[in-house]
Amino acid sequence: MIEKEAFRQILNYVLVVILFVIAFIIVKPVFFAIIYGILLAYIFYPVYTFLLRKIKNETVSAFLVCFTTSLVLIVFLFVTLGALLKQVINFYLKLQDINIGEIIVKALPNSIITPDISATIISTVNSSVSKLLARFASSLGDFVINIPSLSLQLFVLIFVFFFALRDGEKAFEYFKSLSPLKKETQNKFFAHFENITKSVIIGEIVVGVVQGIIAGVGFYIFGVPNALLLTLLTVALSILPIIGPWLIWIPVDVYLFVSGNEGAGLGLLIYGLFLINSVDNILRPMIISRRTQINHAIVLIGMVGGLYVFGIIGLIIGPLILAYVLLVLELYRKQGLEDNVIFKQVEG
Repeated sequence: MIEKEAFRQILNYVLVVILFVIAFIIVKPVFFAIIYGILLAYIFYPVYTFLLRKIKNETVSAFLVCFTTSLVLIVFLFVTLGALLKQVINFYLKLQDINIGEIIVKALPNSIITPDISATIISTVNSSVSKLLARFASSLGDFVINIPSLSLQLFVLIFVFFFALRDGEKAFEYFKSLSPLKKETQNKFFAHFENITKSVIIGEIVVGVVQGIIAGVGFYIFGVPNALLLTLLTVALSILPIIGPWLIWIPVDVYLFVSGNEGAGLGLLIYGLFLINSVDNILRPMIISRRTQINHAIVLIGMVGGLYVFGIIGLIIGPLILAYVLLVLELYRKQGLEDNVIFKQVEG
């Protein structure tokens, strides 16, 4: 009899696990769209609560926030990415006609250049550029092919955004009720989540503005036309995850080389690689570390590792997981896992 009950219990567990695995397989293709929708709801939740106090209707308030935000984001992405795509294609076509190896050789001092060194530099650089152009053409083709899939992802994101705004509080309370953690531990975990999420969002904005300003200083120093407009574009694109400032300063750098300003082009290239790009790796961990009281090294490791494993969302998940590990270790150090300090005490 006991064996029968045990078998039945094991079978129930197996069925539940299978059910969850199937559910994960179904959700996996749109997993990141769901996460981004929840993050958008988290960011705009104060706006939703403000409207709710005025309108007194959850559905209408959520719809207004969702519709307005989605419209602004879609228009911004459509206009910006359309202009950038045109610029990038022109950049691609121009790059095919330029011998970058020869330009770099001309920019270097004659005292250190010999025919052998010159030939090696030209061959190596041109080979690297050819590979880069081939990868770019392949990526552009993949992007065009994936437009229907990306449109579906965007639809799911907006859909989740709306329902996370309207029903997010109820869902949050429901998942809290399922948690096996003690209330005190649970509150600490959620506090870490809130602090890290806010820090990443604030960090994204601050880093974007600083990168844009540093890029603008570089544009001004190296005599780039329309430096102010390019600076504003760099700020806007730096704030957006994944895109970043390179979509502005690299085509600008190519323009300098094409227009015959090899010295300015080489200067901006070095400036961009060592100053504009390095801001992200230094400033973002500092902001998160200061706001969350987590060591700089832990934050940096979490962000880099999270980025490799989970993609852009890993900037939040990576530091969060390491913060949770540190929290569990700290609780264990103080009282030990056996004292029911982390998990609720099971009665019965």
